[in-house]
Amino acid sequence: MKVRKAVIPAAGLGTRVLPASKAMPKEMLPIVDKPAIQYIVEEAVASGITDILIITNRGKTTVEDHFDRAPELEARLLAGGKQQAYDEIVGISKLANITYMRQKETKGLGHAVLCAKAFVGDEPFAVLYGDDVIIGGEKPACQELCEAYEKYGRSVAGVKPVPLDQISKYCSLKAEPMENEEKTFLVSDMIEKPLLDQVMSNYSILGRVVLTPEIFPILEQTKPGVGGEIQLTDAMKVLAQTQGMIGREYSGDRYDMGNKFGILQAIVQVALKHPEVKEQFREYLLQVAKDL
Repeated sequence: MKVRKAVIPAAGLGTRVLPASKAMPKEMLPIVDKPAIQYIVEEAVASGITDILIITNRGKTTVEDHFDRAPELEARLLAGGKQQAYDEIVGISKLANITYMRQKETKGLGHAVLCAKAFVGDEPFAVLYGDDVIIGGEKPACQELCEAYEKYGRSVAGVKPVPLDQISKYCSLKAEPMENEEKTFLVSDMIEKPLLDQVMSNYSILGRVVLTPEIFPILEQTKPGVGGEIQLTDAMKVLAQTQGMIGREYSGDRYDMGNKFGILQAIVQVALKHPEVKEQFREYLLQVAKDL
């Protein structure tokens, strides 16, 4: 079965990027001229996703507004002869069938995904974490995972190696390389935010998964874990132990938009390739580098 639905959890409080996220959702922080969440939606669409559910919470109506029509702005652009800008703005509202649901309590990523049960139904679905923008690569990261799901018929985790001194911030996987497959693993166990003596490997799930609907009854039975939240990792651990999961090391570069340094990295990388500013920005960076 093709993966045609995606869930984007975007209900976090953004405490790591305060005060910027006090009044503006971190998902709306710009990377040059587009908010972070637009990059995520565009990745999903480029991967063949047609229906997207964005999980939000109070104070994030700007996310909905961004993907809606803006008649006054559109009229002003047309009156000013700015057809290209008009087409771009209207195009945002036509990217996909996007719906929204509020996570009324911030109970963790696992709870946010559980909120999507009715939307998903009995289909496989992608989860694109709202904190993680993935840029570049041979194909969109979500597409690489969807292709692995279609090949193996199992849930797929998007993985990357993580420095051992940082892996306690993420999760650790028991991942065995699959024969005759590049950057593809059989995942049979995992642990969220491990202590050093609990680390199974330096591979971690970073920002993308494709799940089967079997995850929902597991989530319904999952107790709060690290941080007192319902962890998606804890539910996927059960899935990995009972059915096995696939780990796919995607080829793009991941930027953590819930982290101040990650935001800066994303801005620099995008700006260096942006057709309007890349030359000017490159010259600026070279000038700044002289004074370092």
